[in-house]
Amino acid sequence: MNRELIKNLINESIEAKKKMFESEQIECIFSAAEKIVKAYKSKNKTIICGNGGSASDALHFAAEMVVRFEKKRAPLASIALSGNMATTTAIGNDLGYDCIFSRQLEAFAQKDDIFIAISTSGNSSNVIKAVESAKKLGLFTIGMTNSIGGKLKDMCDLCYCAPSKITARAQECHILFIHIIAKIVEEKVFN
Repeated sequence: MNRELIKNLINESIEAKKKMFESEQIECIFSAAEKIVKAYKSKNKTIICGNGGSASDALHFAAEMVVRFEKKRAPLASIALSGNMATTTAIGNDLGYDCIFSRQLEAFAQKDDIFIAISTSGNSSNVIKAVESAKKLGLFTIGMTNSIGGKLKDMCDLCYCAPSKITARAQECHILFIHIIAKIVEEKVFN
């Protein structure tokens, strides 16, 4: 066991989060929160997708909205498209893996919902296809990527580019982003 490796990994995470203090990062988080609050106040919902660890982040985000973050409150409508394995595998088998999120969006989305696309590289083809569908359906799109941003950076209406190229560090910033959004949503929607 290498104690220095442990310290270095913790320090990398701390340094990435320190970069979240930059005004561009703060403004992006603030803008995303404003859009989501506005959608919830208008009785719209959030729909989230991602692959692998980002699929778990999508589920985490939806759970914070539906159940609660810190306040005892009414539920907010939120769907993680990675949650229904039967639907996901049926779409993958019948229509192709690139359609697993876009097909579900066509079923569940309504104009003015918020679509959150999580891809640390910003280049996942099924996430890109989902953003294209979301735009056609009239959804406001928020991307969550690493510091490079990939294709999502320019495709989404708003893109949070976590301040690290390292997938694990970007995902750690994504979790903080989710918790900040959840806190603001609870404060503003249930004021």
